[in-house]
Amino acid sequence: MERYSIIHEKNSREIVLLRGSGCIYTKCTFCDYYSDSCKNEEENFRLNSKVLENVTGIFQNLEVINSGSVFELDKNTVELIKKVCKQKNIHTIHFESHYLYNNRIADLRKEFSDFTLKMKLGLETFDYDFRENVLKKGIKEKNPEKISENFDEANFLFGIKAQTVESIRNDIELGLKYFERICINIMCENSTSVKPDKELIKAFIKEIYPIYKDNDRADILINNTDFGVGD
Repeated sequence: MERYSIIHEKNSREIVLLRGSGCIYTKCTFCDYYSDSCKNEEENFRLNSKVLENVTGIFQNLEVINSGSVFELDKNTVELIKKVCKQKNIHTIHFESHYLYNNRIADLRKEFSDFTLKMKLGLETFDYDFRENVLKKGIKEKNPEKISENFDEANFLFGIKAQTVESIRNDIELGLKYFERICINIMCENSTSVKPDKELIKAFIKEIYPIYKDNDRADILINNTDFGVGD
């Protein structure tokens, strides 16, 4: 499992994949990432400490992810993130969170008030029916403006049956309208019952990828390890 990498293109930053207590939701039909978790906080802190030792502050910009939400990291890890970022003169930190933690984000921003905090939401799509009835994402809000209210960035997931080139393009444009940045993830084969639509992915690469590949506000991950972390 690779847990540290450097992203040189588009919003250059370091990225660390830490380990938390586990996603509290675990109902998303497409996701099996929650297996990278541990209930023992001491073991998590020991692992996370080793990962954070790699951080250099080269771009003064750090993205912190875990298989769940930032709120599932132990307190010692959270304090160490602050300490490392101060030592390395990092001014911007990116965290991820499920929408279920929406009402805790304001307090997290206060806790990290010494930094510019960028919160990323795992949204996957604005299509409410597909998001909730197929992906089972657990975001009951429908209004895009309301959804983005406490978030700066968003993850989108494309390449699944019932999606279309038009629906993907619509999601991307709405994402760029309501968020500072978006991360486009193409569905990869995993242990879940949700499978990639290979024809749709081919169409994405041919028709949509060329339009947004150079957009500085859009990261595009054809493979889920394209950021250099994970396995």
